[in-house]
Amino acid sequence: MDETTNEQGPATARRRRVLVTGATGYVGSRLVPALLAEGHEVVAATRSASSLEDYPWSDRVDAAEFDIADEDKIAAAVESVDAVVYLVHSMADEDFVRKDREAAERVARACEKAGVEQVVYLSGLVPDAELTDHLRSRLEVEEVFLDSSVPATVLRAAMVIGSGSTSFELLRRLSRRVPLVTPVPSWMRRSLQPVSIDDVVHLLVRALQGEVHDRHYDVGGDDVLTYPELLALFAEVDGLRRRRVLVPGLSARTVGWACARISGMDITTVSALVESLGEDMVCGEDDVRRDLADPDHRFVSVREALQRSVSESTDGGTLEGDTHAPAPTDSV
Repeated sequence: MDETTNEQGPATARRRRVLVTGATGYVGSRLVPALLAEGHEVVAATRSASSLEDYPWSDRVDAAEFDIADEDKIAAAVESVDAVVYLVHSMADEDFVRKDREAAERVARACEKAGVEQVVYLSGLVPDAELTDHLRSRLEVEEVFLDSSVPATVLRAAMVIGSGSTSFELLRRLSRRVPLVTPVPSWMRRSLQPVSIDDVVHLLVRALQGEVHDRHYDVGGDDVLTYPELLALFAEVDGLRRRRVLVPGLSARTVGWACARISGMDITTVSALVESLGEDMVCGEDDVRRDLADPDHRFVSVREALQRSVSESTDGGTLEGDTHAPAPTDSV
């Protein structure tokens, strides 16, 4: 086991064999190269090994056949790994709350039987309010892992900014496709604390190194702004001339339907995201900066994250590229 030193004194850098579920998804495709760069062995969970061929890191990882509904495949995938990074979400399915919970239960049981040392899960911020199905599902999944005998480190993030992120792509498409005047429902004047994909990847990697923390952490960048302010900032960064008008009386269902039609994105996913904008999505604590973040890590501002996310580069999923940039393999 290799040792490194930082400003806080000696620390142990743990190089481990890590199963990444959702490796071909947005966050997973950016996380895998970061794990490889830190010397970890990566096992990419996938329905078919051939699905990895288009990823620039495919020849540096092992493939594990994986299906969240198949207990035998889950058991085989978690066998002989030290840690599991769980990035599975199924918002596009109308019954995603039940399916996500049951999938997490299967994975948790398999990890207990296999003697896995740690599960790392990327969840969502939990507001102090009645939860939407989207947020309730994230909370139920993290509770499954935290209640397991396998230590679980949960990162709760609000909007993740990066080209290819579902939330960012919705913001980009709506901003570009609605000309001149952008109608904003009055109930969306809530506070939001976005986080850069750079910071999310950094914290996921750090969660696998050093001491294992069996708890959840709120994760956000340095900036807190309202959704209309975020729209205005994106328009400025993207060179768009847009005027925002607050519109009362629009239901979340109507707004979700309209946003899905305009963006061309899945209506179930978009509706779930839109509903979440009715509550403040701001971190309640910042312990993650003390416990996980590197002492020298600088969190990316919202402005910089947006600027890097509208880049014309396509190296977002490569070992040398900018995690914010687009990648040919992005599905959104």
